[in-house]
Amino acid sequence: MTTRGKVLIAIIILVGLYFGINKLTSSNLLFKKAATESVLLNSIELPTATGGNGVNTVVPLAPLPGTAPAEKGTPVVWEVMAWNSQMAGMLANGGPRSTTGSAMAANGLDLQIVRQDDVSKMQADLVKNAADLQSNPATPGLIVSIMGDGLPGFSAVQTELKKAGTQLQIIPYSVGKSFGEDKLMGPKEWLDNPKLALGKTIACYLRDGDQNIALKWCADNGLKVNPDETTYDPQAVNFMSSSDFLVAAEKYILGKPESRDKIVDGKNTGVKVDVVADAVATWTPGDVNIAKQKGGLVSIVSTKEYSNQMPNIMVTTKRWYDAHQKEVEGIMLAHAVAGDQVKSHPEALSRAADISADVYGDKDKNGAYWLKYYKGVSEADRNGDVVELGGSKVFNFADNLNLFGLNEGGTNIYASVYKAFGDVQSKLYPKELPSYVPLNDMLDLTLLRNIQERYKGKTVAPAETQKFAAGDEIRRNVSKRAWNIEFNSGQSTFTPAAERELNQLFDDLVVAGSLKVAVHGHTDNSGDPSRNQQLSEDRAMAVRQWLERKSSSAFPEGRIQVYAHGATEPLVSNSTPAGKAKNRRVEIVLGN
Repeated sequence: MTTRGKVLIAIIILVGLYFGINKLTSSNLLFKKAATESVLLNSIELPTATGGNGVNTVVPLAPLPGTAPAEKGTPVVWEVMAWNSQMAGMLANGGPRSTTGSAMAANGLDLQIVRQDDVSKMQADLVKNAADLQSNPATPGLIVSIMGDGLPGFSAVQTELKKAGTQLQIIPYSVGKSFGEDKLMGPKEWLDNPKLALGKTIACYLRDGDQNIALKWCADNGLKVNPDETTYDPQAVNFMSSSDFLVAAEKYILGKPESRDKIVDGKNTGVKVDVVADAVATWTPGDVNIAKQKGGLVSIVSTKEYSNQMPNIMVTTKRWYDAHQKEVEGIMLAHAVAGDQVKSHPEALSRAADISADVYGDKDKNGAYWLKYYKGVSEADRNGDVVELGGSKVFNFADNLNLFGLNEGGTNIYASVYKAFGDVQSKLYPKELPSYVPLNDMLDLTLLRNIQERYKGKTVAPAETQKFAAGDEIRRNVSKRAWNIEFNSGQSTFTPAAERELNQLFDDLVVAGSLKVAVHGHTDNSGDPSRNQQLSEDRAMAVRQWLERKSSSAFPEGRIQVYAHGATEPLVSNSTPAGKAKNRRVEIVLGN
């Protein structure tokens, strides 16, 4: 055989081997294919908001604002905490003061952004501004941004404002929200066993958003809370007062003990004990400081799970608001335009982060720092444990329609948030907050509705909505709690007394908007086991249907799962009527 023939035969054999091995491999006869292929994840960029047709809605990149102050327009001061939820506001303004080419300047505003982390100072400044406006209507107006769930406590300033002849007024537009940034950080053992938090102490700024995260987690897990930050209860979760969110982190890092009276069953034992901060409720950069300077704590629960808890809410005085409707509308429109830009374009987000660094004024934290923790990251702490840090989102116009329930079939999410945490704070701290201002006294959605009417027929970037896969089981429990929802004897219909409990359940679940809900039905052991099994399912299903009827937007398809247990999982013995009553229950599990 010639050399050429040998080469040709060799090629034919190699080709045959290639296709043969390839076919054998793809048939899974030689190598069994893994059910899911391993993937090394580094950084995941989320897509822009999508419409119902699944196609990305692209908002064209607008010219970025200039850097020179515009020095014209109606003067307004906006006091803000160092909080990444304000990225849209930063871009809208162009700098600490409205710049040429900025959305604020285009809407006739000369806005000065001032950092103010002290909530009590914000309240005092509003009272002073109200008095100044009363004597001189040309005084620049003042707007302050606070955590939306903290507004019930903040509303205590209403008494002083009324002395100045005015009251609180909400700007009916939110620039964004915390989405993981605000969190309860604790020992990782608490993740699997929340009861280990009993007898421990959480440092935080009291009666505001961060404490609310801890309080909700305690309530959802049935943990007793000690409302007196000067005593220690070994049978409850205790709190350590801090002047702000950064000091709360420092108290854990430094580990300095506080001497307290020990109480048991509400009685002072006469024993003194030293307590330290075992956990912290804080936000960025508090969480970053804990991870880098000491470590040992992980995110137990955050605004990523309680995703509707903490919108950025802007408040002012009714005196200024009523006299400056055009300016208020201009602020809302400027934020709406900037919100779409920050959501859609990395260049806009990066510029907003640089402006944030200028406004917040921390020399060791440049724009890259605020950008990094706006997106949220998972990093190893000083001890090598991986911790979730940061995380916020901006809102656009459609997000605001969703927040305030102006979208089709929508629910006023913020109304549920406000009531849920107002009730909690008022119950725990009756002296400091005997009552809180009704939301309707401060919130008028007329301007938002007016803008909505003008937007009709125009293309608007859709709101971000949470989607749930119906078949997905909860893999990690965030909380588990039995609810005393009363049913008519032997039936799946509610008693009149159940309505109050259901409404509280509704508000609690609206706050935890990104979590799946598992409704577990249980009965006592009276009667036929198969009948009890069906009854427990019917009762759990009745709860699900009640929630979905009340709000299809808050409880979309796939969010609620139903489980029936009959009499198979009693909490206590069924030997007494009281025991049977405890076993007839609905348990709610939240998780992801």
